[in-house]
Parts: sequence; C-alpha cells; structure tokens
Amino acid sequence: MTALDDVPVGQQRGTVDELEAVRAAMRRGPSDRATRTQHAKGKLTARERLQLLFDDGKFTEVEGLRRHRASGFGLEDRRPYTDGVVTGWGEVFGRPVFAYAHDFRIFGGSLGEAHAEKIHKIMDMASRAGAPLVGLCDGAGARIQEGVTALAGYGGIFQRNVRSSGVIPQISVMLGPCAGGAAYSPALTDFVFMVRGTAQMFITGPDVVEAVTGEQISHDELGGAHAHTTLSGVAAFAYDDEASCLADVRYLLSFLPSNNREQPPAEPCADRPGRLTPALRELVPSEQKRAYDMRAVIAECVDFGSFFEVHEAWAPNVVCALARLDGHVVGIVANQPVALAGVLDIKGSEKAARFVQFCDAFNIPLVTLVDVPGFLPGVDQEHGGIIRHGAKLLYAYCNATVPRVSVILRKAYGGAYIVMDSRSIGSDISLAWPGNEIAVMGAEGAAGVVFRREIAAADDPDAARRQHIKEYRDRLMHPYYAAERGLVDDVIDPAETRVRLIDALAVLRTKYVTQPARKHGNQPQ
Repeated sequence: MTALDDVPVGQQRGTVDELEAVRAAMRRGPSDRATRTQHAKGKLTARERLQLLFDDGKFTEVEGLRRHRASGFGLEDRRPYTDGVVTGWGEVFGRPVFAYAHDFRIFGGSLGEAHAEKIHKIMDMASRAGAPLVGLCDGAGARIQEGVTALAGYGGIFQRNVRSSGVIPQISVMLGPCAGGAAYSPALTDFVFMVRGTAQMFITGPDVVEAVTGEQISHDELGGAHAHTTLSGVAAFAYDDEASCLADVRYLLSFLPSNNREQPPAEPCADRPGRLTPALRELVPSEQKRAYDMRAVIAECVDFGSFFEVHEAWAPNVVCALARLDGHVVGIVANQPVALAGVLDIKGSEKAARFVQFCDAFNIPLVTLVDVPGFLPGVDQEHGGIIRHGAKLLYAYCNATVPRVSVILRKAYGGAYIVMDSRSIGSDISLAWPGNEIAVMGAEGAAGVVFRREIAAADDPDAARRQHIKEYRDRLMHPYYAAERGLVDDVIDPAETRVRLIDALAVLRTKYVTQPARKHGNQPQ
C-alpha cells in the first residue's frame, strides 16, 4: 500500500491536486463505515471532538501524514494516515492550547511507535511553548502487534507528564476505553474528565478480575465515570455527552494560566468589588450543629455567583472550586456542613491537598472558608492513615507561596483548625465572623475533660456540667479570644466578606516568597 492509494488513477504526481487528495484521504479516515460505527456508540470522531474543543477554524494539525513502519501480523498491509492519533495546536478563547486525540476508528486508537512519537512531539511542543495540553483519550491501550516498542512509547508519555507537572496545565478527557498502563497518563495529569456510558479506566479489566478474584463486574461498574468520580477520585468531572464535557474543558481553561510563569487570566468585572453580602448574616445558622450549604456562601461572595467546582461528587465534605473575585481567579477550599458536618477525613484531606498544590503551582490565590468540627474519628480512619493523609493537606498549605486568605465562619476545632490554613501555618490574612468559635474542641467536650472531677463530685452533675460549659465558652471560646492574641487579623460583619476578600487579595497580588534551597520536599505519602 502506498501513500497514493486513495489518489485517483492517472493523476499527475507532485501537484497541488495530489496534495489535496492526500489530505482529503487523511481527514476522511479509514472508511465511512468506521465513522458510522463510532457514531452508533454515541461517540464523536477525533476531528469532531477537536472542532468542539477549539475556537472555530483555529486548529493546526501536525504530522497528519505520519504512518507506522511496523511489519508482521498484517501491519505492513495496513498503514493509514495519522496512525490513529490526531495532534496539533489551536486556540481556546483566543489563547494557545496543544492537544492530541485518539482516533478509535484506526487500530482501535491503540498506541504504537509512530502513534507515541506523535504524542511525544506535541507534548514537547506544549512544554516549550508554555501552553496547556489536552489529551482526548479513546484508545485500546498498547498495540499488541508492535510489542515492547508500544510499551516504550507509554514510558515516554509518562516521563513527559511528570516533567510538565506544575509547568503547564495538563487535562485528560476520557471519551472511550483506557486500560492497563495507559491509565497512568491521565492519573498523572491535573484534571480528568469522563463521559458516562462510554469512558472507562482500569488497570485490569473485568475478565482478569473475575479470573483472579471470582468477582463479576461490568466494564462500567469497574471503571466508568460513576466509579471514578464518586469512589476512587481519579476523575474530577463526569458528563452525559461529549459536547457538554468539552464545553467545560474550555470553561476550565478560561480560569488557568498558560504556564507556571504567568498569572491566571483576569477579566473586566461588572460585579462591583464593593458589593456587600448581607444575605450571609442569615444564610449561616448561629447554632453550631445546624447544617447549611457552603456553596451558597461561595455563590454570595464570588463574581455573579458563578464558580466551577472540582471533584463535586467525591469527598463532598470538602468543597474545592475555581471562581473569580473582582475579575481575578481564586481557588476556594471550604468545609461543607451538609456532608459529614464538614469534618476532615482521608478523602477530603487528599482532595483539598491536591487542589491547594495545583493552585500554588499555577499562581492561583487561595481563599479558605472554615467551619470544621475536627477530623473524622473512627477505627477505619485511623487504620486507613488519617494521620498521613491529613498531613498532606498540612504540607500543601505550608508549602504554598501564593496569596492565602482564610475566613472562619463558625467553628474551628482542634488540629483541623490548624490544617485549614490558620495564621500559624502561614495564612497571610485570617478573618472571622462574630459567631466564631476557635478552640481545641467544643465546649461540651472540653468541659467534660477539664472539669471531670468537679462534675462527678457535684450534687447536681447536670447543672454543674452546664455551668462549666458556660464558663469554658465564656473564657476561651468567645469570638474575640483569637483576635486578642493576634491569631485572627479581624472580626468582620459577614456582609463585608466579599469586600474584605477582594481588598486582601488585591494588596497580596505582588506577594513574593523565596523557598529554602532544595531539590524538592518529601511530602507525606
């Protein structure tokens, strides 16, 4: 098979017409039948996906005429253009972005030597240009017919994922199967998107699981969007169709800088920076144990009530979101009282730690909204490593050099208070609402420990307990205790929250911190 197999017979070689015929064959793909099969599965082709990702007419393809050079197992008779992956660059909201898209119609999107080299090239170009990289994944893993060279191709991708980590934003969009070692590349990127019903990720498939363990499970149950957005935490976002998924990839990119040397893109804002938020006075109940939705607090504060939540379905007791304040991008970390009362647990600590690290890597200021009763107690949590997982969040905050502002809404107890970006670990500005309670633990528990003997010896233990609870709260848990000791910069009216956040972040915009000379830290595992 030659490069001109699809060119009409008798056409003169070396002409523009010949070039156009070759390009048409490249764009058309293997066959109309293969395209119909792809559409029948509810999936778009690689080029259709790229059209949705990039601004109209703003995609430039590279190595579109690349073909593999492998032989054996019939490969020498099948040498389609692109070798199953479309690579190039374009613009998203007028800013450069690089991308590769597997073409499942060609060898099932499997990765061979030429396929891998195309991805390596576009990854290197993205890194050198200082622009985001988006991978549209729909492939069957390593191309078995090419053996170890296919595996080596994945090694090159993993190495580049790690080298670009924290340098350029990397986004993986799962639009089909991703099995075996191929699943590690998305896991190394910053954000993973998945489409329900068509995308799956797993190291060993259902057949292997059944053979080894005897468990029977479907592909979707094992590695579908629901599994990875609610159970494993591998994926941050899930969608019902590719169009809405790619629309949100574009939306996410609108928040991110092109690389770690730039600031996030700022936009003109019609939402007044001086807008007060009086609704917050009523939105958050004064009773410490009453739940409320922290997302409503965030919506009151940010520009036009709009924010983009990350990992919404995984570890819902912590909210992580990107938003804008006076047109400037911020990352928000907040306890969520409607889920596990907003406690920190293993998953919540991991989720927040990774988000804090991402924001710090890409110069995104951090706003932390605190209403935390502590770490989740339990044998499963202790044996599951809550100490080291909680330490991940502590490490992430302590290591962050971006502007950091925290607001204590109601309660902040124990070690969880320290971990949630307290002044003692480096928060630049710490604010609190008038009803805040900052203490080692709640007054009820504290009184039971401090005044245990007095309560036990009292004629009326219940009355004595109430008295000592009040005494402890009045002496150590009044709203101004922390402010009097310089651990809170100011106690503010909740209606001033948006204004004070914008003011603090504006003055911190030029913050600069030098880190100790070191190769890298050794963060908790």
